[in-house]
Amino acid sequence: MRTRLQPLRLYPPLRRSAAATRMLSLLSAGLLAACGQAPPPAAPDASAAVSDAVLAAAAQEPAEDCLLLVWERQSASGAAPDVDFDRENDRAEGGAISCATGTSPSQFEAALDTIRGAARRGDKAAILSEVGIPVLHIDAEGNRRELTAQEDVDAAFEEVFDAGILDMMKNVDLADMAVVEGKGGYFELGSLWLVVPEPGERPKIVTVNRQALGEAASAASQQADAGAGRELPAR
Repeated sequence: MRTRLQPLRLYPPLRRSAAATRMLSLLSAGLLAACGQAPPPAAPDASAAVSDAVLAAAAQEPAEDCLLLVWERQSASGAAPDVDFDRENDRAEGGAISCATGTSPSQFEAALDTIRGAARRGDKAAILSEVGIPVLHIDAEGNRRELTAQEDVDAAFEEVFDAGILDMMKNVDLADMAVVEGKGGYFELGSLWLVVPEPGERPKIVTVNRQALGEAASAASQQADAGAGRELPAR
């Protein structure tokens, strides 16, 4: 596992996820109920029923309120929540993955597994399938470009996913992810941001930042030099 760096400057994703906003509302209602306070009235949703097994599993730990809401969403859509994996991997730098992003650690892991494999194979189509639209690209000089159509990402693929970004993507690990509440999960000072389209769903890549990757590499080099006892050059 790579040493996680403290962000020197955090590059935000393209936009605040509407899914995360909705998830925060759901979490507020759930937490009020857990504390014995009645949440604001809401229209009944018969499709939100969840299996007794999932409810019983979550009820064992009151702190799992966020995961419970995510599991309810997933069960309502016909998915089978990975309860054990989610419980064991819900913590990240910045807080609980489920509370910050509105989805489960297993959904992030599924996306990251595809991203790793696609980057290692050089599978352009598989990488494009993990990209959300619109996506923000920031080049090494800090120039920003918003790509608003899949065809635009396809045409600019080699520029957006250059060798450095692909090398980083080959090794993305859930254990190295940090989260920001209501924004999503990120790697390497914001070189790669993933945001959830809808609560409980699989996240998508929404920001690719080559400038941040360069700064992350520089910070890692300085940290390694400092750890080895070498004097760092003046800046």
